Amino acid sequence: MKKFLFYITNNEEVSRHEEVFDIGFFIINTLALILGGAYLAYVGDWAWIAFLVIEYTWAMDTMRHNRS
Repeated sequence: MKKFLFYITNNEEVSRHEEVFDIGFFIINTLALILGGAYLAYVGDWAWIAFLVIEYTWAMDTMRHNRS
């Protein structure tokens, strides 16, 4: 599982950041997407689910590619 999480959170041979932080960031953002989407569906505010998905995608892209 740890190797899979390293693969998802890093597109380089060696991470320039703390790998534990990257995995934590991925888990927290994924939970926020799932739980936030479920909550927004429950209250019937469907338009904001797209916003959550866009923000999640942006955060994952930033984590994987914006490493300096």
